[in-house]
Amino acid sequence: MSSLPPRVVVVRRRSAYEELIGAHGTRGAAEFFLGTRGQSLEPVERAHERLAAARAACLAAIPPRWRRAEVLRDDLSRFLFEPEDVIVCVGQDGLVANVAKYLDGQTVVGVAGDPESSVGVLTRNAAGDVEELVPAAARGELLVDELTMVECRLDDGSRLVALNEVFLGHRSHQSARYRLRVDGREERQSSSGVVVLTGTGASGWGRSLRLAHRSTLELPEPTEPALAFFVREAWPSPATGADLVEGRVDGLVLVSELDEGGVCFGDGIEDDRLDLGWGRTATVAVARERLRLV
Repeated sequence: MSSLPPRVVVVRRRSAYEELIGAHGTRGAAEFFLGTRGQSLEPVERAHERLAAARAACLAAIPPRWRRAEVLRDDLSRFLFEPEDVIVCVGQDGLVANVAKYLDGQTVVGVAGDPESSVGVLTRNAAGDVEELVPAAARGELLVDELTMVECRLDDGSRLVALNEVFLGHRSHQSARYRLRVDGREERQSSSGVVVLTGTGASGWGRSLRLAHRSTLELPEPTEPALAFFVREAWPSPATGADLVEGRVDGLVLVSELDEGGVCFGDGIEDDRLDLGWGRTATVAVARERLRLV
């Protein structure tokens, strides 16, 4: 155990209001920009104020002698997490997924930054609960869900992990050609890509894909060490099939037939990706990491 005081890392993303001010320079300019398009700045500003209040409450709840750090979502790839950190994610559910890939066993407290818009699947707690939750998390006294994560590993050893899902296909979502191997079956396909999801992802993109497929496939639970996959818009032709388009799996293999533009990325973060050039083999499976979520 470290002799240093515990550290709490508060993670957030810039609000839509902050992005507008950054793009237009002043509040007045942002208000004018939206006004010319028949929109109002007021609801955006109110949402920003609710997020700012939640962030301030979380920071104020950290015990005075403890160490603290604050990091924006865009800086996560450059931030060094410590093994015993307690992570407080203030915002929407997607922020928890964004931070999950950078952790290895740390406890995460998800806080709804704007209770009026948060679904609350991952940001389950109110800012007012942080004062009690953080010390208990640091002492290991809280019950946590250990959520399954998914990994994509290429034949060159490079690897990517995600909480909700990984996408394999063309970076522009145009037609991708590849060979798909699942449970001893193989099919050459042309599609808009393959999505492999966890039980957590089943409530997001996975749910949308299941509805689009009009599927009766039973999706995994968030803590279940299992995955499901959907092929988007598979195109049957003399050279390609459309039979192997969904299923519950332990994993699958995809062999790229893309000259350029082939990618694998996780949780919608397209800038953090693996390149799937021609002949590259991607193996998707349950990751060894789990997200420990209060």
